[in-house]
Amino acid sequence: MDMNTKQNINAVQGTDISDWRPEDETFWESTGKRIAYRNLWISVPALLCGFAIWGMWGIITVQMLNLGFPFTQAELFSLTAIAGLAGATMRIPASFVIRLSGGRNTIFLTTAMLLAPALGTGMALQHPEWPLWVFQLMALWSGVGGGNFASSMSNIGTFFPKRLQGTALGLNAGLGNFGVTTMQIVIPLVMTVSLFGSLGGEPMTLVKDSGWILGKIVAGTPTWVQNAGFAWVLTLVPLSVACYFGMNNLTTVSPNIGGTIPAFLKIIWLYTLSFVPAGVGLYLYLPAPSGLGILNMWLAMPLIIASTLMVMKLTAFGTMKDNIAAQFAIFKNKHTWSMTVLYIVTFGSFIGFSMALPLSITVIFGISHVPDASGVLQHTLKNPNAPSALTYAWIGPFVGALVRPIGGWLSDKTGGSIVTQIISAVMVVASASVGYVMWLAYQSASPEQYFLTFMLLFVLLFTASGIGNGSTFRTIAVIFDRQQAGPVLGWTSAIAAYGAFIAPVVIGQQIKAGTPEVAMYGFAIFYTLCLVLNWWFYLRAGAEIRNP
Repeated sequence: MDMNTKQNINAVQGTDISDWRPEDETFWESTGKRIAYRNLWISVPALLCGFAIWGMWGIITVQMLNLGFPFTQAELFSLTAIAGLAGATMRIPASFVIRLSGGRNTIFLTTAMLLAPALGTGMALQHPEWPLWVFQLMALWSGVGGGNFASSMSNIGTFFPKRLQGTALGLNAGLGNFGVTTMQIVIPLVMTVSLFGSLGGEPMTLVKDSGWILGKIVAGTPTWVQNAGFAWVLTLVPLSVACYFGMNNLTTVSPNIGGTIPAFLKIIWLYTLSFVPAGVGLYLYLPAPSGLGILNMWLAMPLIIASTLMVMKLTAFGTMKDNIAAQFAIFKNKHTWSMTVLYIVTFGSFIGFSMALPLSITVIFGISHVPDASGVLQHTLKNPNAPSALTYAWIGPFVGALVRPIGGWLSDKTGGSIVTQIISAVMVVASASVGYVMWLAYQSASPEQYFLTFMLLFVLLFTASGIGNGSTFRTIAVIFDRQQAGPVLGWTSAIAAYGAFIAPVVIGQQIKAGTPEVAMYGFAIFYTLCLVLNWWFYLRAGAEIRNP
């Protein structure tokens, strides 16, 4: 064996890989494919657990309502919204940490970090008498799971050749996003059993009927709601071990890692900093007693985003400073901004509706809307025929995640932007139709008669958003070079993830106002504007980059 062969073998062995040429067909078939797919198949379940921790408040709040926790519907919607906002904000630093700290180091540490919100949430749920701010803090902490998407996608994209990036990213995101569905199925199930015996605490008693996919759970049933957090420890521990020993850092992408411990410190530093603007922004947004309530949602979000970027830039030191400055160059590219908006259509819709759907089903269809003597609708009577959110809410996210790899595959064959255009048109029609069905249900004494149509339309929305996610992955991979594609994908996913904040807030506000349909009509208008944007940048005859 000659010296060059030995050097090439050493360059692709061990944790840090210094020779990575996925576009070289010989290298890819002999060496690269095996390493890339090993990292992908470890990344997928780690991302799945991240989504589960991030999205679990959509289900937990439903069960808190069924258990009689002393919080209003608006306060419960706020928990889901806080988790959504925190996850989106955490994606901003997560977009940049792969280049700073390496893929293996980042995925391991951020997966292990999920143990804290899992355990903390389980402890808090054993104490319904604790104040609201404790649960809001746990929801904020769960945002780490949402942040993991940006780092995971930034990492996996660097392992594969461009011709396979749509498929690889679609698999990572699509199978990873099954965390939403997995969580919506697993949490109601583990709440019905004493999973950890005496170590898991005492059960509480349902005051309202509940349910999951196998049927109805009646009031009076003992429920271990704390298992919603504790159960994830069983998967997070072995997954963290697998990430540490089975994944790799590509030094061609992350040239200044500086060792494992310095890499961990950089990740912790940036993640900790991102919690500060998120916490301050929420304090200014949330009403008393949790906050000051002086900013509305549309002011709070830009403030949090801008301040997070500013804090990252001002507090970076050493090689971090140069690396962050280099990656901030993505903001000078107009396609960063066009793809950010288009990614909101797909992933923003998927995660936003995933967060808002369970409680929306409970509120819209769980109440009979009957007029009083003066003809004014009363939204206070329990509907005995109400469908259970825990039985049906998982279906839409499941389908959306299932079809995501199909979107990547279709886009690899036909181009990403034409797929994005078609699904955007579908979402315009589906969103407006859901709004109309919501209006019918909210005017009816028997809203359950509209539930099947409501669910079918929402499944169509999830299907379109899932396929569109794969198409935007493909478009970003084609437009940007290997150094910028990861940060751009992370950044666009961060902004789109604010859909997990926007949808629960907007739908919750409109339900409170008695006009839930207005929220869906608003989304339909936004999708229409994005149709025009996608056509202008990528499909018209004179487009600079046509159908990437």
